[in-house]
Amino acid sequence: MKIDINTLNQLNWTKTHGLIPAIIQHKISGQVLMHGFLNKESLKKTLELKKVTFFSRVKNRLWTKGEITGNYLYVKNIMTDCDKDSLLILVNPIGKTCHLNINSCFKNKKIPKYTFLYFLENLLEKRKNSNLNDSYTYNLYKSGTKRISQKVGEEAIETILAVNDNNYQEIINETSDLIYHLLVLLKNKNINFSEIIENLQKRNNN
Repeated sequence: MKIDINTLNQLNWTKTHGLIPAIIQHKISGQVLMHGFLNKESLKKTLELKKVTFFSRVKNRLWTKGEITGNYLYVKNIMTDCDKDSLLILVNPIGKTCHLNINSCFKNKKIPKYTFLYFLENLLEKRKNSNLNDSYTYNLYKSGTKRISQKVGEEAIETILAVNDNNYQEIINETSDLIYHLLVLLKNKNINFSEIIENLQKRNNN
């Protein structure tokens, strides 16, 4: 169930003794960022501000995440589980979520596989504006749309050849090159990969 100001009272506040646990998840990458607790007042404030606001058991008060650092968690959607006693909050985070200056409080040096595409896309965006002459990605952007498109075509052909040769490792290598150059092309046209995913989801629903 989606939670808004009208459905707030439908949560099972009695079972959780007035504090409902919430998992905070990145809306696009799917990475789990942190865990916290909300009481009814903090959930109301979260809905009003569109910024995640917890009840801090340490501070014994409402606490809007990022109120000091500016690393807010902008709310995109709030859902409850089947028992209505816990929340999943999808957010667009600003900056690093964890106080240890990392993206997630659930420390994991290796980024989850599908989440990595989101981080790769962000890295490509940074390279685009980096002025790093020793960066292949920067120089690819600098070469212009026509050259980037040409590279996508070349990598597509090389992928097909690898498939036809039934070369397992080369299929992986050439497909990786193809996806990388395709992401560069999309970012060059200011298109986020999430828009491609959303379009595929729409097609799947038809």
